[in-house]
Amino acid sequence: MNVHRVRRTAAPVLAFALALGLLGAAQPSSARSSPSANPAAPSQPAARWTAAWGASPQSPSTGFTPNWSQEGFSRQSVRQVVRVTGAGERVRIRLSNAYGTSPLSVTGATIARTAKGKRAAVEPGSVRHLTFSGRRSVEIPARGELRSDAAPLPLKRLESVTVTLYLAGTTGPATYHAQAWADTYRADGDHRADASGAAFTGTTQSWYYLTGVEVGADRPRREDGIALFGDSITDGFGSTPNADRRYSDALAERTGRPVVNQGIGGNLVLNDSAWYGERATARFGRDALDQPGVSTVVVLEGLNDMGFSEAKDQPTYKPSPVVSAAELVAGYRELIRAAHAKGLRIVGSTLLPLKGSDHWGPHAAKVSDEVNHWIRTSGEFDAYADFDRALADPADPDRLHPAYDHGDALHPNDAGYRLMAKTVADVL
Repeated sequence: MNVHRVRRTAAPVLAFALALGLLGAAQPSSARSSPSANPAAPSQPAARWTAAWGASPQSPSTGFTPNWSQEGFSRQSVRQVVRVTGAGERVRIRLSNAYGTSPLSVTGATIARTAKGKRAAVEPGSVRHLTFSGRRSVEIPARGELRSDAAPLPLKRLESVTVTLYLAGTTGPATYHAQAWADTYRADGDHRADASGAAFTGTTQSWYYLTGVEVGADRPRREDGIALFGDSITDGFGSTPNADRRYSDALAERTGRPVVNQGIGGNLVLNDSAWYGERATARFGRDALDQPGVSTVVVLEGLNDMGFSEAKDQPTYKPSPVVSAAELVAGYRELIRAAHAKGLRIVGSTLLPLKGSDHWGPHAAKVSDEVNHWIRTSGEFDAYADFDRALADPADPDRLHPAYDHGDALHPNDAGYRLMAKTVADVL
């Protein structure tokens, strides 16, 4: 069994100031609001909030999938469907203008239960107009984010909800999440309260402005949420679209715990990318540590740091310096210190086999072996999940097992993501 527990060795108190210095300044936080800064309406009882769905924001780019991030929106409604992994009596959303260069005006927003089997439709009678400090319209400053007020919409675990934003003005380029592996819909005009999806004729597979859905419970609840933090494998690259087959989905189904997916395709531990987001050490606080109700973070990053330098003539893979195992380990240690300073458990993951992919070469082979050895033997993570051994081809352990290969020798398929979820669940 590829599961292991190790003793925590970091000292949270000593690491606190260092973690803040390393991770706090790089976050786009000039106008961020915390739950206490954006309270629910006074008539509603206080709730314990838990992150039930998440997506890490990225700067606008053409990306490698068609999206609307660079053109933005004008007098349009954007409808997005997500599945929550926690239950509650009330719900609120988190919107981000983290990479906007001007204020974002949201004319209105709604949330509703998703209608089953009907494209872009919601359950009649379930639509709730969201407010922001009591108002339906809100302006989010450049590089800011905020949460809505609480809306009374009881939700069950693994239930899908639909969030619709109406943007009456011209937004300019949009903060987004490139790879949703789920359809997002667009309509001209104000259709935020439509039960039907007929007006939503445009589609893409990215998310826009929406970075979180949180559920609130009246009764005290143990905070045991899980944040999965990583690159395209965490993001779910190659999973079946519109089917909730990512590794995060499988983990929520297996454990019964709230799980938020904070992966970004192509993300790097040590370098920012115009295509693939801020480096892991810069976005870790915002995307993982600031999620309400999360007690454990699972980290799977590093394949791109060592693999981009092996791929030739790939403009989106820049910067692509030759990164050593020691440099990657130093990056992991920043994440470990920051998690422990927040009192969170952090689980490391060995890097998956990648022979035969465009990330493979002599340097990647050497660094992968060295990094995986450190993860297994150093004892610096609180535990580790051995994806390398779990998904390897017994006939050639440097390769993904054919039964788990999406087809590019790098990313798992649905079965591989289910096995990853099992491997993590065994160490939680």
